[in-house]
Amino acid sequence: MKSLVKPILFIIAAVSANGLCAQTAQSDEMAYRIKDEAFNRSQVEEIASFMTDELGPRLAASKMKLRAEKLVLAKLDSLGLENPKAEFAIEFDKGGWDNERNYVAMTAPYYCSFAANPKAWSGSTKGLVKGKCVILEINDTADIKKYEGKLKNKIVLMPERQKYELSFRPMASRYTDEQLQKMAEDTRPYAPWGGSRGSRAADNKIKAATDSLLKMEQPLAIISGDGTFNIPGSRGVNYKAGDPEPITEIVLPIEDHGRMIRLLKAGEDVEMELDIRNTFTDNQKINNIIVDIPGTDPKLKNEVVLIGAHLDSWHGGTGGADNASGCITMMEAMRVLKSLDIKPRRTIRLALWGGEEQGLYGSRGYAKNRLYDSEAKKKQKDYDNFALYLNMDFGSGRFKGVYMEENDMAYPFFDAWKKPIASLGFNTLSPRKVGSTDHVSFSRLGLPAYQFIQDPLDYFRAYHTTMDTYERLSLDDLKVNSAIVAWLAYCAAMDDNRIPVKPGYPEAAAK
Repeated sequence: MKSLVKPILFIIAAVSANGLCAQTAQSDEMAYRIKDEAFNRSQVEEIASFMTDELGPRLAASKMKLRAEKLVLAKLDSLGLENPKAEFAIEFDKGGWDNERNYVAMTAPYYCSFAANPKAWSGSTKGLVKGKCVILEINDTADIKKYEGKLKNKIVLMPERQKYELSFRPMASRYTDEQLQKMAEDTRPYAPWGGSRGSRAADNKIKAATDSLLKMEQPLAIISGDGTFNIPGSRGVNYKAGDPEPITEIVLPIEDHGRMIRLLKAGEDVEMELDIRNTFTDNQKINNIIVDIPGTDPKLKNEVVLIGAHLDSWHGGTGGADNASGCITMMEAMRVLKSLDIKPRRTIRLALWGGEEQGLYGSRGYAKNRLYDSEAKKKQKDYDNFALYLNMDFGSGRFKGVYMEENDMAYPFFDAWKKPIASLGFNTLSPRKVGSTDHVSFSRLGLPAYQFIQDPLDYFRAYHTTMDTYERLSLDDLKVNSAIVAWLAYCAAMDDNRIPVKPGYPEAAAK
C-alpha cells in the first residue's frame, strides 16, 4: 500500500491544478448575509412592477425595446450598480416593428369583437377594412389552382392546426421529488428522436407554394389560430428591412378561429372588420445591457462570472414570465451583492440580452465579439477568462437545481456551493442538456454555462401569449431565486478554482 502513496498524491495534485474540484468553501456568515438581504430587504416586488407594467412589451429592435433599454439603465443606476451600458451585440436585418392599433371583430352572421394579436413584422390594413372570410385548405401543391384569382379583398382563414382538448392537469404545478430524482439520471446513453425528414420537406414545399399564392393574391388579411382560453399567442412573420410591407397577419385564440371555421363549413357567410396599424423602423441592431461588480484580485479580476436573462419579449403582453422574471432575479441578485459591499476576486457581470426570441441574437453577438468567432475559427480575448454563466429563462418558478449540460467536471463545484442553499430546495444536479435559451450561446463553445431547473408553475400555458403579464410572476419564488443566484455568483467569484472548459473546445464548436 505504501507504494501507492506517491502516485495518489500526484493524481490529487494534478486534479487540483486543473481545477477539477472546488476547494474554497465560502463562509456560512456570507450565506446568512445574502439570504438576510434577499428576504428581509427585498426589492423584487418593485423591480417586478417596473419590468412589466412600466416597461411594457419589448419586441426585439422595436421602439418599445429601445425605450426599455434607457429605463433599465436608469434603474440599474438607482440600484447602486455603477456604469451600466447598452452594448451593441449584432446586426438584425428585420429592423424594428411596433403595433399601434389593434381592432378585430366578426360582423356576420352576428357581431363579436375578438381578443387578437397582430403577427410581428406583418403589415397594416388601410384603415378600417371589411371583407368576407374564406378558408384556405391546401394539402398538396395541386390545391393552389382552386384559389387562384379568388382571394383578392377576402380575409383568409388558415386551417385549424390545434384543437382544444379538455385537460384534467392542474393549471400550475411544482416538481415532485420523484420527478426531480428522475432528472438526476443520465440520459446520454439513449439516442434522440429526430423525426421524419421526408415529411418536413413536403410540408416546407406546401408552405412555400401557399406563401407564393398569398403574395400574388393580396388578401385583406390572413387569420391564424394560436392560444387557448380565448388568449391569442404571439408570433412573427418572415421579413427583412426594406422588403415590401407584408400582408396583415393576425392571431386569434383557437376558440374564435375555430368558431369561424365551423360557421363557414356549415354554409354560413362569415364577415369581419379589421383596423390594424403597425409601424416599421430602420433599427437593424440588437443591444445588450451590461453592468459589472469589478473583481479585486490582481490575478483573477479579469475573469468573469456572468449571470443573465433576456430583456426582450414578444409584443402581446408585458413579458412577465418570459422573461421579466429572469431579469428581475438577476437584477435583484446584483443589488443584493452590491448592497453587501462585497469585494469579489473575479468580476461579476450582469447581462440582459436582446433578441433572444428571434434566435439568441444578443448572447450570440456577445459570444462572437468577446469569446469565439466560429466563422473565423478565432478565439477572442475573453474566452480564457470565462468562469461561469448562469441563465434564467423558464418562467418565475423556484429553482430546484441546475441542468449540467453533460459536464461531469462541474459537479464538484455545484456540490460544494449548494450546501447553504439546499434548505431552499436547491438540490438537483441534472446531467441533461437543455436548449432554446441564451446559455446555449456559451455551452456550444464548451464553456461552463447553465440553465436552472425551475418549477413549471403555469409557464407553458402563458408564455408567448397576451396573458404573459405581471400576474404570471411568483414573487416569493423570485426572492428565493435571487438569493440562490447571488450566492452561486459569489461562490464562483471567490473560489480558488473554476469549472474547466470541456476538452477539445473551442475548436470543436467550429466543426
